[in-house]
Amino acid sequence: VQLQASGGGLVQTGGSLRLSCAASGSTSRVNVIGWHRRAPGKQRELVASINNSVTTEYRGSAKGRFTIFRENDENTVYLQMNSLNPEDTAVYFCAADVGYPGYDYWGKGTLVTVSS
Repeated sequence: VQLQASGGGLVQTGGSLRLSCAASGSTSRVNVIGWHRRAPGKQRELVASINNSVTTEYRGSAKGRFTIFRENDENTVYLQMNSLNPEDTAVYFCAADVGYPGYDYWGKGTLVTVSS
C-alpha cells in the first residue's frame, strides 16, 4: 500500500485547509485510514480515522473542527480542517491499518503552518 498526502500549506488563524490522502497498491487490504500529526517538539498523535464502514473517530482538539471523509473515490481520504490555530501547526501524515496492530503503512507528511 502506498499513500500520498497533500494539501498542506500556510494559513492564518481561523482559516481552513483540506488535506488529501491518496492510496494505491493493495488498497483492498486497508481497514482504516488515519490522519496523524507531529507538532514541533511533540510526539506524533492520531488526529482522526475512518474505517471501511465509514465510521469515524476524532481525537483531542480535532473534535468539532476537523472532518475526515471519503468522496466517490474510495481510495482518497480527506481531512477538512476548520478554525485552525497555531497549535495545529504540524506535519500531517496519513497511514493505513491493514489488520496488524497499529498502522502499517505511512505516507510522507505534508506540512501545515498556521500563523497567528
